[in-house]
Amino acid sequence: MTTITLEVPDSLGEYENDTVRFIASKLYESGKLSLGQAAEMAGLTKRTFAELLGDYGVSYINYSVEDLKDELRRNSGI
Repeated sequence: MTTITLEVPDSLGEYENDTVRFIASKLYESGKLSLGQAAEMAGLTKRTFAELLGDYGVSYINYSVEDLKDELRRNSGI
């Protein structure tokens, strides 16, 4: 894993964990990280990370519209 240094305003210092979790959740939402990768980045288990996604406005079910249509087609026999 690569380490980066992020400079944030002093006012966010006490929210360091929250900042990392927010970034991880948004990377998960955009499809850049898997759930496991994002959870590892946030220093959490997959289950705990999945449970907090809603706090950041991110859905656990991370499918595109096309993925959902494909899934419906496969399961409905269309």
